Amino acid sequence: MKGLPIGIENFKKLIDKNVYYVDKSLINEEVILYTRPRRFGKTLNMSMLYYFFSIKQKENAYLFDDLEISKNIEVMRYQNQYPVIFITLKDMKSKRFNDQIAIFSKIVRNLINDNLELLNSDNLEEIDKENLVKYQKETKNEIDLQDALNFISKCLKKHYHQNVIILIDEYDVPLQSAYINGYYDEMVEFLRNVFSTALKTNDALEKGVLTGCLQIAKESIFTGLNNFSVRSILNQYASDCFGFEQDEIDELLKYYDLYNKKGYIKKWYDGYCFYDKEIYNPWSTLLYVKEYCCYTILG
Repeated sequence: MKGLPIGIENFKKLIDKNVYYVDKSLINEEVILYTRPRRFGKTLNMSMLYYFFSIKQKENAYLFDDLEISKNIEVMRYQNQYPVIFITLKDMKSKRFNDQIAIFSKIVRNLINDNLELLNSDNLEEIDKENLVKYQKETKNEIDLQDALNFISKCLKKHYHQNVIILIDEYDVPLQSAYINGYYDEMVEFLRNVFSTALKTNDALEKGVLTGCLQIAKESIFTGLNNFSVRSILNQYASDCFGFEQDEIDELLKYYDLYNKKGYIKKWYDGYCFYDKEIYNPWSTLLYVKEYCCYTILG
């Protein structure tokens, strides 16, 4: 019997551990923001996109062999064909703006460390490599950092001769902290410039995906992104891409021999409506199944 993926947000780890997984696919549009409540698998879905698209993850193509997406010949043409920038802003929770900039600088440094092949690339000019080293050493200032994702994506395109996919998880965390601690305007301006250069004025961009819990006003932070779409819980498109639908819950309960608990599960965990779909919270549901199974074994 498969284990339950409680707390696992890395797609490769989830598949390799052979835990229970409900196949969700997110592939469409140029730049898109998905907003969902916490504990709805946003980070796991972003990890899945990274392993699917990344040109550096070809050895892990097997992760998708038994998933529904593998049956779509058209979509599978894009598997492991793109350089991918995958960052999360979840740790940008500091009380001061300057500390937030320092954290973002570390995020950029880690991004360079994940792509060290660029420093020795024959396709990059020496000035590009020098700038990458400066980002790596965290010697770039606030203005330079606003252009970091744009610059790194262009370096990746030069090296791989392929446009870049940018994945930004928990984009709203620094904005929440900024609002609480009184530097919201500064944070908005900084992130507006980061997103604009990375997702709007970027010829190296193939696709951009952002996730978060909150939908910040487009006019304040995504100004001018004409290629930008928002998919909230009120939108029909992708309404089934996060959380569990009833048929998925039924399969889960049957697999763990808990189908007789269907009514109880529905009463307590069927509390969300995304557009016109009844959606179960995956974290709460899986936690219940895990606790009940452990109780049954111990009992």
